[in-house]
Amino acid sequence: MPDLRWRLADDDAGQGALFEEEVERHLGGGEFRGLEFLHVKARTMINEVPKASAVPFRWTINAYRGCSHACNYCFARPTHEYLGMNAGDDFDRRIVVKVNAVERVRAELAPGRWAGDHIAMGTDPYPYQRCEGKYHLTRGIITELAAAANPFSVLTKSTLILRDLDLLAEAATRAQVRANFSIATLDEDVWRATEPGTPHPLRRVEAVARLNAGGVPCGVLLAPVLPGISDAPEQLEAVVKACVEAGARSISPLLLHLRAGVREHYLGWLAGARPDLVHRYQRLYPRAYAPRRTEGELAAQVRDLVSRHGGRVSGPRRAVAASPSDRRPAAPTAPRQLGLGV
Repeated sequence: MPDLRWRLADDDAGQGALFEEEVERHLGGGEFRGLEFLHVKARTMINEVPKASAVPFRWTINAYRGCSHACNYCFARPTHEYLGMNAGDDFDRRIVVKVNAVERVRAELAPGRWAGDHIAMGTDPYPYQRCEGKYHLTRGIITELAAAANPFSVLTKSTLILRDLDLLAEAATRAQVRANFSIATLDEDVWRATEPGTPHPLRRVEAVARLNAGGVPCGVLLAPVLPGISDAPEQLEAVVKACVEAGARSISPLLLHLRAGVREHYLGWLAGARPDLVHRYQRLYPRAYAPRRTEGELAAQVRDLVSRHGGRVSGPRRAVAASPSDRRPAAPTAPRQLGLGV
């Protein structure tokens, strides 16, 4: 394995953070067999996104790097390359675990250091993945956010979030808390082929209903929509109808985004699984985003479907993100946080 002790992890803003000590390597057993956990101690946990980013939030917390959901389109894959690993199998099975995450969050939320701004979780990558069942870092972080009455949002694909329903509901009585589920398709063939490590999408739909019933506002990101794979009218309508019936607070479509590093991985998969679509994708994605016209057509289509089934829709976004709080606190008094925080 690479020696990460002195490796600088740069983010898109050109900032970086060093691990505090040498990485400890642990092989997963039992239900975690096939995974490798790399224990590190992070210097910072609350990280500021680059100012040029279009995401609707400013601050993030990410307890893990890599994701066993193994979604072939995952936008976070290139972050493993910052650490000397690859964006393919390494990202899927070699999970960086920031074992001091809860302690660092508690310290960074201290009065006088933090001004109470909204924090988004699930941006790079998801906080509720298989290893959360082993490490419980996400639960610990939410406990600290709730104690500080700090607004936050969680984006997830995992029904493991229901383990923390009581905690999330309590936090929602103290500050604005929002959850969003990413549900890209109900097509079982597409689901198995593109996100094999995630819970069945119908279980996610059920989780949306349970969160809303339990006092945690929860919406759905119909994301990412894959051109030629999950964008047929009947496929989109199936997701919209199910999510409206589950009481989703909003439904927001998001077309596939292929940033550098993700593009190569995804197109490599596509060449084997759907070679008939490779030329279409090359034309549609000369850059990271599909044309705005294509995005607009998808947004209009989903808006009509949501209206037809009696739900609510949010506008399209060029980033996977949960809805931010409307709260506008004073600027943080702490220094600008380091980029990746690992």
